[in-house]
Amino acid sequence: MVLEAAIELRKLGNSNLMLTPLGLGCWQFSNGKGMVGKFWPVLRREDVLKIVQTSLQGGMNWFDTAEIYGGGQSEQILANALKEIGSPAADHAYIATKWWPVFRTAASIKATIDERLRLLDHRTIHLYQVHQPYSFSSVASEMNAMAELVKQGKIKHVGVSNFSAQKMREADRVLQEHGLRLASNQVKYSLLDRRIERNGILDTAKELGIAIIAYSPLEQGILSGKFHKDPALVKSITGPRKWASAFRTSGLQKSKPLVDMLEQLALKYDASPTQIALNWMIHANGETVFAIPGASKVHHAEENVKAMKFSLTDSEIDHISMISHQVLK
Repeated sequence: MVLEAAIELRKLGNSNLMLTPLGLGCWQFSNGKGMVGKFWPVLRREDVLKIVQTSLQGGMNWFDTAEIYGGGQSEQILANALKEIGSPAADHAYIATKWWPVFRTAASIKATIDERLRLLDHRTIHLYQVHQPYSFSSVASEMNAMAELVKQGKIKHVGVSNFSAQKMREADRVLQEHGLRLASNQVKYSLLDRRIERNGILDTAKELGIAIIAYSPLEQGILSGKFHKDPALVKSITGPRKWASAFRTSGLQKSKPLVDMLEQLALKYDASPTQIALNWMIHANGETVFAIPGASKVHHAEENVKAMKFSLTDSEIDHISMISHQVLK
């Protein structure tokens, strides 16, 4: 039995935000709307409320949403839940959201910010991120627009998402011309997807003091081990993720050695494979990496917060890393 430790806050990159290592990813609050909303089942209002409340009560202090998640549905549902909870933790929760750039220009950043604020019930946007590197405008134009929003007091800090090392460096350079710094780059990162360790993104983040916010840190639930125990569960998945190669029989066989390792450590820590995977994520690179696991059920939220209340040893982190590399070969 390993005793639970208090959750230590850490600074988000070059910002002054003191956040828990895990925040709640809110893609699943899309209400089945929009081009990406159908990825998850529609959640009942009372379930959303319990998920948000459980996250807050467990010590988590920030939430990540986006304009594209249900066309603002996720932002509004999150804000409504925080308002209904009405606790000090809910009132002071940090909010990160994202502007959708595809088929738009940087002018849209300023043109749509009031709608973001309206849907978020005029809560502070602590971190505003460019969701993708693809738009009709340059990185410089986007960062200039973001800097203007900071000066206007409409957002606190600037982040990006899915940016390459080169584009991340360019974004930070332009922000510095305004006396600002790039706070974060939100990218896909998990024990089954470690591309940012090879393509310069992680190294550049460490060099420039930029935080990495890992999305899909559990590889859409693969690292929970439940699909390895019962492959028939794949048939019950809603949305397009069921067609991903990781969920096929061959994919499950490939990742099994890693899941077996996570299950062994889970016994030691009175935890779950999910919690071991998340703990690796937030400790394997010092304080650079944050993660935003989602939660479509209350027990997912409970698992998330408990994953921050212990620390794997350095040797355990190294061993997990080694098995992960072997599986990815």
